[in-house]
Amino acid sequence: MGYRVAVVGATGAVGRELLRILAERDFPVSEVAALASARSTGQDVSFGDKKVLKIQNLETFDFTGWDIALFSPGASISAVHAPRAAAAGCIVIDNTSHFRMDPDVPLVVPEVNANALKKMKRNIIANPNCSTAQMVVALKPLHDLFTIKRIVVSTYQAVSGAGKDGMDELFAQCKGSFVGDPPTIAQFTKQIAFNVIPHIDSFMQDGSTKEEWKMAVETRKILDPDIKVAATCVRVPVFIGHSEAINIECEEPVDLARAREALREADGVILRDERDDGGYVTPIECVGEDATYVSRLRIDDTVENGLALWCVSDNLRKGAALNAVQIAEALIALDLIKSRA
Repeated sequence: MGYRVAVVGATGAVGRELLRILAERDFPVSEVAALASARSTGQDVSFGDKKVLKIQNLETFDFTGWDIALFSPGASISAVHAPRAAAAGCIVIDNTSHFRMDPDVPLVVPEVNANALKKMKRNIIANPNCSTAQMVVALKPLHDLFTIKRIVVSTYQAVSGAGKDGMDELFAQCKGSFVGDPPTIAQFTKQIAFNVIPHIDSFMQDGSTKEEWKMAVETRKILDPDIKVAATCVRVPVFIGHSEAINIECEEPVDLARAREALREADGVILRDERDDGGYVTPIECVGEDATYVSRLRIDDTVENGLALWCVSDNLRKGAALNAVQIAEALIALDLIKSRA
């Protein structure tokens, strides 16, 4: 039994990763459609090692008879076409920010809250922000043990979080710096090459950025509505792989040995925490990997029941495409979707 799967935004970085992961994980497809804007219609994209798909026009595509649509085209486009697909009976898994805080749309990280899929009302499921996704995977086993009440997180986010154009800008600025060319700044607010920028998404009235707000509200929706979150989100000159320095304050006394054991056993987590040179994971080491890696685990004695840690993950995979495919797999495992193929 196979499923008819449409990938929306198939020419983008996340869209191409969605196609790659569907093939890698042998997702049970009977047919795959690659969709994008009219200007991309007719282009080729790869599906697995041997198959090539022709891009079809999202504007005119009929979702009737399709089982799953994996959306990553931009929030304004999802706002128009995701409800259209859902109304045709297709289950939409949307990677944009548009539906995340809709109370009728589950916001899901399968290792954390797969059962939220059972509350799906509109045939739409939201994928969280990339920085939120890896953080809640790392913190879920610790929350189960010690009940987290406050999170302070600083992110170090790769330019691929801004898409292919962000990656191209970093490459061009790095290359230009060696021949004396002035940097062209288009995707970011300042030069990103050899620099860090404490600004992702737009500013809000309280001085936070929207990215920081997303981390707070999405964490509460996914993990626990009572958790307080203080986030500082920073763009760094790394192509792929988000990193986070996280401090948590818990209700219960924190036992380091129990924390280590819980992280070792947790789904989606790999603990590498050796107190030696190189005994931790950096973003370049997580590229192409599915796990969220946790390192630098230690007691934070500046607060009662405190713990500090470092986590990294491939933001194009667990932060986006992989999580979407895992949601589709969870729908099948929970018997929440039937193939119409």
